Amino acid sequence: MAWKTLDDMDLNGKVVLTRVDINVPMENGVVTDATRIEKIVPTVNDILSKGGKPVLLAHFDRPKGKVVPEMSLSRVAPALETALGRKVVFGADCVGEVARAAIASAGVGEVVLLENTRFHPGEEKNDAGLAQQMADLGDVYVNDAFSAAHRAHASTAGIAHLLPAAAGRLMEAELKALEAALGTPLRPVVAVVGGAKVSTKLDLLGNLVGKVDHLVIGGGMANTFLVAKGIEVGKSLAERDMADTAREILAKAEAAGCRIHLPIDVVVAREFKAGAANETVAADACPADAMILDAGPATVAEIAKVFGEAKTLIWNGPLGAFEIEPFDAATNAAARRAAELTKAGGLVSVAGGGDTVAALNKANAADSFSFISTAGGAFLEWMEGKELPGVAALMG
Repeated sequence: MAWKTLDDMDLNGKVVLTRVDINVPMENGVVTDATRIEKIVPTVNDILSKGGKPVLLAHFDRPKGKVVPEMSLSRVAPALETALGRKVVFGADCVGEVARAAIASAGVGEVVLLENTRFHPGEEKNDAGLAQQMADLGDVYVNDAFSAAHRAHASTAGIAHLLPAAAGRLMEAELKALEAALGTPLRPVVAVVGGAKVSTKLDLLGNLVGKVDHLVIGGGMANTFLVAKGIEVGKSLAERDMADTAREILAKAEAAGCRIHLPIDVVVAREFKAGAANETVAADACPADAMILDAGPATVAEIAKVFGEAKTLIWNGPLGAFEIEPFDAATNAAARRAAELTKAGGLVSVAGGGDTVAALNKANAADSFSFISTAGGAFLEWMEGKELPGVAALMG
């Protein structure tokens, strides 16, 4: 790994500018899910234990370069204090004298939180002047926000070139997990890609067929591939105009020695609602007035067999309409099988993406996976083989 970690840095007596993602959901001024805040605690504690003063840089919502009071990070400070168990000093700007005064006023063992970086129009433009103003506040830069690493912003990329830079503990764990999954993985490697549309995951599928041994395609996008193979899917969600593209992906996979797994049986219903009357039919036998809402048990058995032979699993997207029962059955069963194999030590499993995390949590499987990325867009772009500016900046 070419990037540095906290273990490589002398932080004693240093002001450590730490880019974090605490863009958490709020209702009526109260944080409703503190997961992202809790994830940065190890990094903050390590900086403090090394004698550094953590100064947190973060964005909140999308103020688009303007000061929007209801998007102030001051609203997140109480939840941050609770998670850290220590005082948080808030600075009402992320640059200049206001920020400098907040940093100076923080005592030993206290943490500084600076105002929303996106209140400045230069943040999202990766403005060199703004990055320099931020860098002027500290001695060392630590990036612990992998979820923002696909953005070339002043606080994620620009500043990293101006100070000694390292990855925080969350960023380090994410990068190590991703390297283990696609960089130098144990083989065979299987990827599960689900979701509604092929069109939103073209780059992802194109990259994966050249890197994995098995590719399991589920959800609405599987229907598009069935259509591409001349199979009728009734009223199912399918992008018929993407059939040629799907055929190209199938051909590319064959050339690369990647085996694509499509549903061999499907669960169909006439209406999309919880508990709807449904039946299981062969994948090529969907009635004209029905829609495919999940993969069937024979498909799940095949997926479980592939998982059993694999050493590495990467998962993005559900296998069916997991939000409503009983069309969550395939996703739940496959997720639990992956969790069992991971627990037994035979499988390295990495998953990411909003729907994916929700689906694995619903299946009570997430805790047993080797690594769950909460990064969303950054995780997807990494799977697509794209360079992430926030990570590239740490490479020096």
